[in-house]
Amino acid sequence: MDTKVLSSGIRYSNLPESYIRPESERPRLSEVSECDDVPIIDLGSQNRTQIVNQIGEACRSYGFFQVINHGVPLEAVKEMETVAHGFFELPVEEKLKLYSEDPSKTMRLSTSFNVNKETVHNWRDYLRLHCYPLDKYAPEWPSNPPSFKESVTKYCKEVRELGFRIQEYISESLGLEKDYIKNILGEQGQHMAVNYYPPCPEPELTYGLPGHTDPNALTILLQDLQVAGLQVLKDGKWVAISPQPDAFVINIGDQLQVITYLIYNVQASFVTQFRKH
Repeated sequence: MDTKVLSSGIRYSNLPESYIRPESERPRLSEVSECDDVPIIDLGSQNRTQIVNQIGEACRSYGFFQVINHGVPLEAVKEMETVAHGFFELPVEEKLKLYSEDPSKTMRLSTSFNVNKETVHNWRDYLRLHCYPLDKYAPEWPSNPPSFKESVTKYCKEVRELGFRIQEYISESLGLEKDYIKNILGEQGQHMAVNYYPPCPEPELTYGLPGHTDPNALTILLQDLQVAGLQVLKDGKWVAISPQPDAFVINIGDQLQVITYLIYNVQASFVTQFRKH
């Protein structure tokens, strides 16, 4: 490949060799079933006890769930999606001004996961942003598209509040005060990965991201309705999580599993590549 990133405008008819995984490490797509019973929790319900119980059961049995009527304005979500798409549609020369393989940087465009250490790459580009405190990090964010900083700032504020609400529900589901987790974690950081998964010519040979757990407390995932491929490990089997309109996927991270005394599950996840055209 001549470019450092996949978002170069090139459409590949075959998977480049550096992305082809050994046969034993390839996704077994034929063995993956649709998860038909993903917990979908309505945070707009007036019955707080019901929400708490549903989240507690989802954390114990699944380690992940989806939320609807979550309070994040639809306008903020749509603006976030628009600037995310707009960024990766920029000319490759413009994007490469932000490219770095240094994981210590608080804002960078990169590809795969760790290109300097891995032997096989992952089929994705990503823009990594530190998001809290905003007044410290937002000034270094991309200036193109022109509305990027304003739209992402608005989105980050809303999603941060949603994360705190979910932590309250999880605390209460354990029979604790609602601020228990928030107090234990203290001044929490916030990071965003804006992932770009281009159409993959041979999805059975590679991953967008291989199996992993998240080291943080909570992951709040906004799925692109045009890009399926998220899978999670449930009862020893990989199951596919289909994107749902106006919903977030909530994934319990390693920190919360420790805080909840291992009562609540952390589920591994990975991303394969299926893009609707």
